[in-house]
Amino acid sequence: MNIEMVTLTVSDCDQGRLISLADYSLNAMGIHPDSELSISIVDVEEMSSLHMQWMDEPGPTDVLSFPMDEMKPNSATTGPGMLGDIVLCPEFAVAQAKAAGHSLQEELELLTVHGVLHLLGFDHREITERDAMFAKQDELLIGWRGKK
Repeated sequence: MNIEMVTLTVSDCDQGRLISLADYSLNAMGIHPDSELSISIVDVEEMSSLHMQWMDEPGPTDVLSFPMDEMKPNSATTGPGMLGDIVLCPEFAVAQAKAAGHSLQEELELLTVHGVLHLLGFDHREITERDAMFAKQDELLIGWRGKK
């Protein structure tokens, strides 16, 4: 995978781990290995602006996903594509990490997988969709952490 990381704010997250996790997740989901993904790390102000511009919702959020080509799991045979962009906001995710009882790095890892799944068409609006997405999210995180 060609994964570009753009950091637009001060963050001490391990970007290499986030890239490794995104790569693992996309390979596990059967995405063509020459596909492209961008991950951006932004501050609360930038995330608030993106959240309002694209979701029409005020305030920041933890992660946003912007799909480009409509790629689905197990699409490696259809050729490479532009998956899209994942935008992470570590400042916002700090409170979530504390509430969940894990590190900010672990929260950003979870949000990275969450963003990847959104790019591949997963959603969590309905309970059945939520259950499927969160089960796949857990499966990918456990699989990747087991390989580390």
